[in-house]
Amino acid sequence: MIVSPMEYSATSHPGLLRDNNEDTYLCLPEAGLWLVADGMGGHEAGEVASAIVRDTVSQKIKTNPNAELALSIQAAHRAILNSAANGIGAIGMGSTVVALQSRDKSFQIAWVGDSRAYLWTPDRKGGRLERLSTDHSYVQMLVEKGAISPEEADVHPEKNIITQCLGMQELEQVAVDLVQGQWQQNQWILLCSDGLTDEMNDQTIAQILSVSDNSLTAVDQLLHAALTNGGHDNITLQIIESPVKPHPFWLSVKQWIPHITGNTFFDACLFGATIALLVSSIVSFLF
Repeated sequence: MIVSPMEYSATSHPGLLRDNNEDTYLCLPEAGLWLVADGMGGHEAGEVASAIVRDTVSQKIKTNPNAELALSIQAAHRAILNSAANGIGAIGMGSTVVALQSRDKSFQIAWVGDSRAYLWTPDRKGGRLERLSTDHSYVQMLVEKGAISPEEADVHPEKNIITQCLGMQELEQVAVDLVQGQWQQNQWILLCSDGLTDEMNDQTIAQILSVSDNSLTAVDQLLHAALTNGGHDNITLQIIESPVKPHPFWLSVKQWIPHITGNTFFDACLFGATIALLVSSIVSFLF
């Protein structure tokens, strides 16, 4: 296996009922960073909050590639609070965030709020969808206490009440949750705002991913399904493909080709001709 440059697809849509989009996203493959932020606080303020998250985390990681993702998100929380206090945006604006940081064969997911991260692993049965993040929400608390089932949480009338977000005035610091993992071949990570997951359950997401040949098709089909199901909120999602790829056969063979002319093609031809002559001589000797 080899580690290849990261491939991804992303989109954002205001939905069918809103005239503005408070979501934003970041794709920074050169830094191994992807992010989705869902702003809140009304027209303009929500856009400001999510943009502050995007720009703050991006600047922290680009300035210091070894910066911790959780600390960068904490910095975004403080930046929203400071901006609101200085008249940029509005008091009370906030944003959720879910971010992926990928380094070689390892990845880390960090989040605050109810924007989600999923891991998709294809298999002979179609594939397996695993929710990597856990919502910071009221209904998730009910699920954890056993008061309602996960299925009931999907349709609960208060499922959009979150327990924390970046910019929340009552919090000096937010609790940034983290999960780490190792990339496997052909895996995808889906990052999305709740505009996607409010319109479909995990089973529907898995069904769409199972019939999608590539991340671009998957993103288009997921967006189409969310809009078809109502598109009540802004919808933002991106799919990042595993960097772990099969070792190309040519590279395996190439290491055995002697360097004679300095041109790989000519060296391969000479090597192939020599092997063919050797095999022919052996066959003639034996028969």
